[in-house]
Amino acid sequence: MRVSLPHSLGKGEVRARMHKHGHEIANYFPPGMATVENSWPHEDRMDLVITAAGQRIKGGIDIAEDSVLIEMDLPAMLGFLSGTLERAVKKHGGRLLEKS
Repeated sequence: MRVSLPHSLGKGEVRARMHKHGHEIANYFPPGMATVENSWPHEDRMDLVITAAGQRIKGGIDIAEDSVLIEMDLPAMLGFLSGTLERAVKKHGGRLLEKS
């Protein structure tokens, strides 16, 4: 699954917001439903591992000058949720970009 979120904040501002608020991604799931691990292999890439419903979902967030690209490798078992997950990523990803 790939979702691109356009922005006009500039790469540096998005990077700062993601570093400040990236840990909040776990809060977008109902309590106890998922765990989220993140790491920054370089300043414009956050790697994610989400564990939910017994499944590990690997993905990442790439920061560009005018967009943020969110990619997640959904296991076949969760493929039927891709539309729902895309909508949630757009909604909550947009909220992360709005925070200062």
